[in-house]
Amino acid sequence: MAKAILVPGKEKRVLGGHPWVFRSDIARMEGESTPGDIVSVMSSKGRFLAKAYWNPASEITLRVMSLKDEPVDRAFIFDRVREAVDYRRAFADLRSCRLVFAESDRLPGLIVDSFGGVLVLQCLALGMERFKKDVVDALVEMLHPEGIWERNDVPVRRHEGLEMTTGLLYGQVPDTVEMSENGVRFLVDVKEGQKTGFFLDQKENRAAIAPFVKDQRVLDCFSHTGSFALHAGHYGAADVVGVDISEYACGFAARNAQLNGLQDRVRFRAANCFDLLAEECRAGKQYDVIILDPPAFTKTRAAVESARRGYKEINLRAMKMIRPGGCLVTCSCSQHIVPTLFRDIVLEAARDARVQLRQIEFRTQGRDHPILPAAPETQYLKCGIYQVFGD
Repeated sequence: MAKAILVPGKEKRVLGGHPWVFRSDIARMEGESTPGDIVSVMSSKGRFLAKAYWNPASEITLRVMSLKDEPVDRAFIFDRVREAVDYRRAFADLRSCRLVFAESDRLPGLIVDSFGGVLVLQCLALGMERFKKDVVDALVEMLHPEGIWERNDVPVRRHEGLEMTTGLLYGQVPDTVEMSENGVRFLVDVKEGQKTGFFLDQKENRAAIAPFVKDQRVLDCFSHTGSFALHAGHYGAADVVGVDISEYACGFAARNAQLNGLQDRVRFRAANCFDLLAEECRAGKQYDVIILDPPAFTKTRAAVESARRGYKEINLRAMKMIRPGGCLVTCSCSQHIVPTLFRDIVLEAARDARVQLRQIEFRTQGRDHPILPAAPETQYLKCGIYQVFGD
């Protein structure tokens, strides 16, 4: 087996539990190998560190599969998939959760989401693509899904030298799948919707709003297909407006409202949330609860300052529109906006809005999206629930 010999001192990252080795950390390769192969990772002094798959085309050149000197084969993949599924059996609805969360489940580059009887799979790295059939076979054996759909239409695959593709991997998959989350029914477009069709990482955070929305007027910004808005309606909100820039998403959200019999209390509007918040703030509009769950404002460190301004603006506008004693639910899924920075942004917005905040909770992604303490990149979602008081 080929070996990747690290630059002196670079073994500390692997020994510390981080699953990535960058191109600049590798001193040389020894032995025959082709991109995607499993190789042994060695320290500069010849100490075995890990088994990893290798792709010289990627800046993340090695992704660790095991810290043991063991075969990484079909049986290994079955064991890792079983471990991921068994972890979730303890707390999750296996028909509405993320079944495999890449590096956090020691299957780097692999995402598997479950919606009803359908699974959606993404392979984001060349090395994991080599094991795709084994992953599908393992999922079929353990979960007996109705179908498995491939959503490998993400640009990051190009950095791995992979084509973007979608299609059926197993069984049958309808255009629209129905699932239930926290007692709320959703239609999910697994074939054309964003990412894998639905954002499961907020499931526990959506349940956490229940005590604060009953009989309240709620504005849900960046609503997508209505997940927070419909939870608010399900938990007894008097009136809910969900806003998203996508006409398609709003139409899908309206179908979800009808599916739950909430169309009289939960409605959706296609608009730019930045513009709507500015307009309604100037008009003196008031809500009891405002929810902000925007898409990532930055995917690079270079754009953090711009993202910071965006987060501050929407939070400032929202705080000015919340009646005294009402609640703000504010989120960020930008990996490069770390939790301490996000808290600082929210506090800065509160100062400029001349309001006081009382933190009720500060949450992260659900337990089906576990976090590796050694890899801060695996914690990306922030969700603050605050009570807002006037100056």
